Amino acid sequence: MLKLRLKKCGRKRQPSYRLVVMRSTTKRDGKAIEELGFYNPRTKELSVNLERAIVRIAQGSKPTSVVQNLLLKIGRST
Repeated sequence: MLKLRLKKCGRKRQPSYRLVVMRSTTKRDGKAIEELGFYNPRTKELSVNLERAIVRIAQGSKPTSVVQNLLLKIGRST
């Protein structure tokens, strides 16, 4: 099963995340199938390729609860 989830990157105590498509059994920082965007919680900066995310969800990928909230946030602003 594929999931849309956040992959942690950045330095210690300065996290930033990449929104990626991964298998559900892969570790959090493991190999991603596709990168769809990024999220920086410190500056609230969010950038997502919404078209690709919609395609992936249509193909059966399940977003995690945090990713789903971020996608809803993007959908309201556009």
